[in-house]
Amino acid sequence: MIALALALALPGCALVAPAYRDTSVPITSIAALDAARYAGRWYEVARYPVAFQSGCGAATADYTLLSDGSLGVVNACPTASGERRIEGRAVPSGPGRFEVSFRGLPFKGPYWVLWVDEGYRTAVVGVPSGRAGWILNRDPQIPPDRLRAAREILDWNGYDLSRLETVAGTAR
Repeated sequence: MIALALALALPGCALVAPAYRDTSVPITSIAALDAARYAGRWYEVARYPVAFQSGCGAATADYTLLSDGSLGVVNACPTASGERRIEGRAVPSGPGRFEVSFRGLPFKGPYWVLWVDEGYRTAVVGVPSGRAGWILNRDPQIPPDRLRAAREILDWNGYDLSRLETVAGTAR
């Protein structure tokens, strides 16, 4: 998912994506993130697309808790020509915040967990620039109540809900 890497690492670059959030609205990450519970597979159920995600189906993100408290990252997305994968590392930079770097790319980018439900089944991720954002779920399909809650978190953080793309077949 070079798209993800570029979206996170180049927040000021107009070629990456337009801003999907009103940056005058404060953005907040969660105060306490349990990285061990956050680790595992997440399915992208909705996204603010970036140009480089063109042709990607529903992506997955696999996080592995490393001994130093950082997360190993493997992002994958299906395309018509096969699966795109990229591996990296997410280093904690504050409560619910990470700096993500990907192998082969010379830059890092912010990854803020804005919300996780109490069962760590659904998560909302954003970036301060507003040039990317995701709703992630432990299953490929998300129940309507958690999708609604996730959308409310994006709205609270200044994201334009009319531009959020729900991945086909993800809502129950």
